[in-house]
Amino acid sequence: MFEKALDTDGATGELRRQARVARAIGSPFVAAVLESSARQLQRAPLTAAVFAHWAGDRAAAALAMRFNAAIHALARRDTPARLGALYRGEHDDVDGAIAAALAGHDRFIADWIQHVPQTNEVGRAAAILAALKVVRTCFDLPVALLEIGASAGLNLNLHRYAYDLGGVAAGDPDSAVRIAPDWVGPAPPDAPVEVIAARGVDLAPLDPTDAATCERLMAFVFADQPARSRRLESALALARCSPPLVDRGDAVAWLRDRLAEPAPAGRCRAIVHSMVTQYLDPAARARLDATVAAAGAVATSERPLVRIGFEWTADRAAVLLKITSYPDGITRVLAECHPYGAAISWRG
Repeated sequence: MFEKALDTDGATGELRRQARVARAIGSPFVAAVLESSARQLQRAPLTAAVFAHWAGDRAAAALAMRFNAAIHALARRDTPARLGALYRGEHDDVDGAIAAALAGHDRFIADWIQHVPQTNEVGRAAAILAALKVVRTCFDLPVALLEIGASAGLNLNLHRYAYDLGGVAAGDPDSAVRIAPDWVGPAPPDAPVEVIAARGVDLAPLDPTDAATCERLMAFVFADQPARSRRLESALALARCSPPLVDRGDAVAWLRDRLAEPAPAGRCRAIVHSMVTQYLDPAARARLDATVAAAGAVATSERPLVRIGFEWTADRAAVLLKITSYPDGITRVLAECHPYGAAISWRG
């Protein structure tokens, strides 16, 4: 009876849906973990209840990804030992390891998944930087970044990373953070990007100097993508040397206040967000759009404004890189992207 209710509510179905996504984007181990978890979920009644009674859209809330990160966090702690051994490749009894984790750590998992994920994936910086290259061809000006949902602010340091964008080298060639997505289509403009200011906001900013915070970020990286883990470790180390400026606050209210400040001539303000709008309710998204449009209405060629979004489409069929520039108010789709920026199909 309990399992039937969960299936009706889509609890196990969401885990299986995300397993299909993980397999499609090249993470078969994560897919196997999620598939096993769907079979074993009844062993963790508290966690099952969170899934079953989730008020909103489970996919939009990335509930299965929160769950996957909780399991990964336990594995990184070698708790239980059978789970840690599975993640180290010492055995292939996925069901046995997941069953032990769910039965023994239900409270930990249930608590973890009730917090919004903050992946702060630096791989997405490649798409954002490519968009900023387009901005430079529109407005030959340096940019001031305003990022909402900035998490630990790692993408505010995007100009400090090294890139290969379809054969176009960009960023700091000496950086330890190296990003080279699989590129399809023409290369982006080979235009210089100069970041003269960078500031972000998050409801709960993460501190890259805090060990527990870094551990949480690492847990959100898929366990079968070690290159991403190494890149995140390098980005966190860089952030400890060059701390990003991230304010605590509501994204829309913060952005409204920043855009109300006088815009200096000779710079382009660039609003940036990646995988953020899915966590905003419709009213908040409408306020965000209205806030940007109001600021755009008074933008000029000497004080331009752009909005760069790296977000899922409404039906979650694709992740699109979009740019809206002001004063003209034109929106363009620049690329279709892998959710973590690993591949970019550039339209230009």
